[in-house]
Amino acid sequence: MSPVVRGVRVVLALLCGLFSVFCSVTRSLDGKWSLSNSDGSVSLPAEVPGCVHSALQQQGYIQDPYFRFNDVSYRWIAFDNWTYTTTFTGSSQLRANHKVLLVFDGVDTAASVWLNGVIVGKTDNMFRRYDFPVGDLLKDGDNVLNVSLLSPVVYASERRTAHSAYRVPPECPPRVQQGECHVNFIRKEQSSFSWDWGPSFPTMGLWKGVRLEAFDVLQLLRVSSVPLHSLSGSQWTVQVELLVDAVQTTNGQIVLSIPELHSEQVLQTQFLPGKTKSSFTLSINTSSQVKLWWPNGHGDQPSYQLTVRGFQGRGLILNTESKVYFRSVELVQEPVVGSPGLSFYFRINGKPVFLKGSNWIPAHSFQDQVTPAVLRNLLQSAVDVSMNALRVWGGGVYEQDLFYSLCDEMGIMVWQDFMFACALYPTEDDFMQTVREEVVQQVQRLKSHPSIITWSGNNENEAALATDWFNIPAPQRAAYLSDYVTLYVNNIRALVQQEDQSRPFLVSSPTNGAESEQEGWVAADPYDPHYGDTHFYSYSLDCWDWRTFPRTRFASEYGFQSWPSFSTLQPVSTREDWSYNSNFSSHRQHHEDGNQQMLLQAALHFKLPNSTDPLKRFTDTLYITQVMQAQCVKSQTEFYRRSRSEIIEGRGRTMGALYWQLNDVWQAPSWSSIEFGGKWKMLHYFAQNFFAAVLPVGFEDGGTLFVYAVSDLSPDLELRAVVSAYSWSDLDPVCTLKSDLVPVPGGSAAIVFKQPVAALLAGCGSCTRLTCLLTFHLEDSGGQQGPANHHFLCSPKDAQGLQRPNITATVQEDQAGYSFSLRSVSVAAFVWLDVGNVPGRFSSNGFLMLSRNRTVSFDAWRKTSVEELSRWLSVTSLRDVY
Repeated sequence: MSPVVRGVRVVLALLCGLFSVFCSVTRSLDGKWSLSNSDGSVSLPAEVPGCVHSALQQQGYIQDPYFRFNDVSYRWIAFDNWTYTTTFTGSSQLRANHKVLLVFDGVDTAASVWLNGVIVGKTDNMFRRYDFPVGDLLKDGDNVLNVSLLSPVVYASERRTAHSAYRVPPECPPRVQQGECHVNFIRKEQSSFSWDWGPSFPTMGLWKGVRLEAFDVLQLLRVSSVPLHSLSGSQWTVQVELLVDAVQTTNGQIVLSIPELHSEQVLQTQFLPGKTKSSFTLSINTSSQVKLWWPNGHGDQPSYQLTVRGFQGRGLILNTESKVYFRSVELVQEPVVGSPGLSFYFRINGKPVFLKGSNWIPAHSFQDQVTPAVLRNLLQSAVDVSMNALRVWGGGVYEQDLFYSLCDEMGIMVWQDFMFACALYPTEDDFMQTVREEVVQQVQRLKSHPSIITWSGNNENEAALATDWFNIPAPQRAAYLSDYVTLYVNNIRALVQQEDQSRPFLVSSPTNGAESEQEGWVAADPYDPHYGDTHFYSYSLDCWDWRTFPRTRFASEYGFQSWPSFSTLQPVSTREDWSYNSNFSSHRQHHEDGNQQMLLQAALHFKLPNSTDPLKRFTDTLYITQVMQAQCVKSQTEFYRRSRSEIIEGRGRTMGALYWQLNDVWQAPSWSSIEFGGKWKMLHYFAQNFFAAVLPVGFEDGGTLFVYAVSDLSPDLELRAVVSAYSWSDLDPVCTLKSDLVPVPGGSAAIVFKQPVAALLAGCGSCTRLTCLLTFHLEDSGGQQGPANHHFLCSPKDAQGLQRPNITATVQEDQAGYSFSLRSVSVAAFVWLDVGNVPGRFSSNGFLMLSRNRTVSFDAWRKTSVEELSRWLSVTSLRDVY
């Protein structure tokens, strides 16, 4: 058979049983299809997997959708209906099987599927796998397959109109987002209709694979394995589930084995006709030493090979291998001494772990463009700054398999939301039925991943009801509360607990957890810092003042916006856009008053750029927003980390800091620490330090300087603080103080230095708050532990003696790669190295330069040269922008 039939890549996979008549055939239908709109005026080739927007761009029908104002210019695409068509050759080998299924791993979203002119089924959920029996419709020779997609915007609107009993808010996004309405009525990526950090591109397409599956006896649809640990007997077992589609009742023998652990079990089973789920338990040999999976920074991530074989007589009817990792997880909510409320922290393999990380959003508006390289780069960037956790946010997508496999391998814990966000949702039978199928499929797909440590039902919907985001009249409130409990508790929670007993389930985020449950699932105040997790944003209060932050049990969202680099914006803009007050800058900002908020926050501590050169003023403004963001998130994260061991006025014991957000979906201002394309913002470089395993945190309270030692390490440490005062006008320290060694228990935060600032400065001779700043680091008896840190005694805009540093830089290449040798004539704050569009990252950036010379290395992500790096290099410090 020809390997290509009518543009469709044909892959035939055969699994034929040894000594048996069992045989399954899989034929991929991925590859080149044709695509047309509703009236046939647009017709073009299209790649599957893919989407309409990507196909139109690839064939030259549209420009880059991210260019300038194209998100608005291309609205028409999502208002049209589109049809994907392919022709493939049938074969007697396929048709000879008892059962032939047409399988779609992902259809976005509302579609009807036709084979040879006959409708075989409909789809209404982007997050579901669909299969349709087509054996009777297949022909020898040409077979024509059509998938007719409805406009998601029109579909959602029609669903809203049909829901006439009562409104299900919000009707539309805020005007600043330039988005579409009623996204809560369609089961697709909620942020695809717009969000406060992203554009409106309501996608359509076959966003995952399409294939034919044919079999005579049975087909293995999915294997999942969940290790369970018995605390009483210290015994590991592996719960193995097989999802099987059988043509007829099939008796057989299942053999489960993990050879490396000398563990094997033989079990008799019977597969009934149709799709059935069978559960088996493999007991791990107690004489085998099981290596545990640990989060990044706490240990390794070893895996074992699980083999599942099925026999019917002497015939092999099933044979599959998969990875299995051993780890336990508990969410601990129990009374806290000296505090009302309950604790909220995760225990991994019996060890309390502070979650350090961020929130993950879709990496692209068009999921077919999220490549393995993009995923690997973003996740590696998280690990490189000592993150151990990411929250997969509930307004995006359940990520592709590779995302979770990489998290398994890298030790990144995943807080997994279900895809419901910032809205109320309908509860009609057909909506609930597709949601139920979505939940079951996703839990079965994902529960084998040790990286996933908790499920969460939605993003901010408990808070939306509790604090009345949508102005619901009091008499109607009970109906909305009932819908909330129906969807998230009676259905999603019940299904998750039925499918996966190995992980905690939270109904929402933020939530009061166990307390919310006691209050009927919607707490009076889901932001109560004595319970659960909190989301906290404040753009007008001074972010350097730690008193403005909630001393919460767990901070799962917080953050500040910044603009991306000029090199990231340049490809999607033109010269007339390169002003902070341009139409482009306003159009790209989807958060109300966001651009002004950034400048107001920055102006609290920094002089704003004032160059007379318009382009320099623009690029300097981009820079100052990144300085502001980095310093703000640093202040807040350090506050959460030092609050892990103490209770102050009944609050504290913070055990998680996940800032909003890790990544970007396009080139625009947002809360991200990594720009679209992978470039690190200053915030991400700061995270290298504020997420370090051992960290000094300094702050003032009542005029006294405190330095805490924060340790995520298991062993107890003995540490001292070394505090130095520098004049803004001199690169040599004015004085240095050392504290005594202080015990710092493993996994704790402890005070290692305390002194009134006035007394400290008086002992330093000529220093005042305006003329000096402080740096500090931790030492044990063997030397420095963790990074150095700094504490500004005044706002840098008021600093006396801060001069232009006139930093010079030279680029060298050696066996280790590229390095930049910097020389400064004075103290330089927030020193920022930028090499334009050369992808890569520096070993350090945005730093405080307190020495005449400093060398920084550069890890290039593509081939480059000293000449190219030198040509693109720019060096900016705080004093260079005014």
